[in-house]
Amino acid sequence: MKNTEEKQFTEQWRPLNHFTPQENWMNDPNGLVYYDGLYHLFYQHNPKAHVWGNMSWGHAVSTDLLNWQEKPVALLPDVNENKQGLGYIFSGSVVVDWNNTSGFQQGEHPPLVAIFTHHSEQAVQCQSIAYSNDAGETWTKFEGNPVIENPGIRDFRDPKVFWHQESKQWVMVLAAGQVVKLFGSTDLKSWQFLSDFGEDVGSHAGEWECPDLFQLTTEDGETKWVLIVSINPGGPNGGCGTQYFVGEFNGNRFETDHDNVKWFDYGPDNYAGVTFDGLQRVDGRRIMIGWMSNWTYAGDLPTYPWSGAMALPRELTLLSTSNGHLLANKPVNQYQNSMVEVTRNKST
Repeated sequence: MKNTEEKQFTEQWRPLNHFTPQENWMNDPNGLVYYDGLYHLFYQHNPKAHVWGNMSWGHAVSTDLLNWQEKPVALLPDVNENKQGLGYIFSGSVVVDWNNTSGFQQGEHPPLVAIFTHHSEQAVQCQSIAYSNDAGETWTKFEGNPVIENPGIRDFRDPKVFWHQESKQWVMVLAAGQVVKLFGSTDLKSWQFLSDFGEDVGSHAGEWECPDLFQLTTEDGETKWVLIVSINPGGPNGGCGTQYFVGEFNGNRFETDHDNVKWFDYGPDNYAGVTFDGLQRVDGRRIMIGWMSNWTYAGDLPTYPWSGAMALPRELTLLSTSNGHLLANKPVNQYQNSMVEVTRNKST
């Protein structure tokens, strides 16, 4: 059976245990957030075609990280018929604004606030926000966008935001060429530059993308900050990959403890991974989802009517070793338990 684009349907190649959209293109995970019993997965999506373009935020939800329900597209481009406007919706993050610091709350739910990159036809990138007062079902873009203007550089994208309790502010880490920039805000609308990181450390074999900054505690009770940064190209097995840094963050500046390059993993099919906001309040886990592809061949996959899949959700932990602190990861318990159940069913 062929459609009007003369593409062969290949539904038999759809993975069972990895999220895929029902149709059309998908790449980076965006806005991972846990709220009111639901895991929300937003993602880079072309709702009109099987190839990259027209970038928007797709949306899916799950109660168990195993089974996903696809929802309507959450954020569509701000581009008119003349291709003018703030632009397409590139990568970003979502936070639960528990204390309504933004002032967006209407009703009983704390607002969910999305922080994302607008990318214009002129390749100007700036940071904007949107909010939801119905637990992520619908979204309203802030009338004062952008909240951070482009400072005059080409690559300025992928904001990941978290609440830093010690400094009583929201902190944004975003990619800017081959460094990351940190910004601070008390209301998610007005942002002040804090510092840069990365000029003389890590791998600089490609552009830095999709950073994430968070705390982890080792089994012996030592707490450190971990910064993960995707890089394209320059991955350890060609194409894109993910490096990380372990160090300290004081509310203004991140400093690494090591000079050597540390890779999250050595496989070619786990990119642009970020972690869930809101989950630490529930069970303390730090869970990441990445895109199960590589930019060297992402546009040539033989699947149809969808293109792109997510890697399995992974729980991150920090290990103290003779080689320093190492970031470890494994599939979340839900997957381990489900595989045990499948094995038992096969043996009976």
